Amino acid sequence: MYDSNKKTLIKFKYNTETTKNREVNMTKKKRIWLTVLIVAVLIAVVGFFMLRTFIEKMEANNEQLEQLTIENVDLSRVPDGTYEGTYESFPLKAVVTVTVKDHNITDITINKHDNGRGQDAERITGDIMREQSLDVDVITGATYSSKVILKAVEMALKKAG
Repeated sequence: MYDSNKKTLIKFKYNTETTKNREVNMTKKKRIWLTVLIVAVLIAVVGFFMLRTFIEKMEANNEQLEQLTIENVDLSRVPDGTYEGTYESFPLKAVVTVTVKDHNITDITINKHDNGRGQDAERITGDIMREQSLDVDVITGATYSSKVILKAVEMALKKAG
C-alpha cells in the first residue's frame, strides 16, 4: 500500500528543513560580510588619521627646515681635534665627524645620513672644506638634506669651542 499523505509530509518536512538551513547559511554569510566590512572601514579610518598625522608632521618639519639658519663658527676658536655633531628633523638626520687641525677643517665624515632623496647633499662637505666656512650654497635638489648636514657640522664645531 502506498500512502501519498506520508510522502507529501516527508517532502514538506525536507523542504522546510532545507529552507531553514539556507536561511541560516545566508545569515552566517551576511554576518561574515558585515564583519569584514566593519573591519575594512575601521582600517581605512585609522589609516586616514595616521596618514594625516604623518603629513602634518612632515609639513611642520619642512617649515622648520625652511626657517633653519646655519651659524658660521669662528674656526680660530676651535682647537685641534675630532668632533661629532648630529642634527635631525624628521625624516632627515645627519651624524658627522669633523676634524680640525691648525684651525682648519681637514676632514668631514658623514657617519649617518637619513636623506630620502637628498643623497646628493653629501657633496656639501667638500664645499665646506674648500671654503673653510659653513656659509656655502646648498645643493640644488637636496636643500633640506644640505641644511641638515650643515647644521650637524655646526653642532660638531660648537662642541669644540
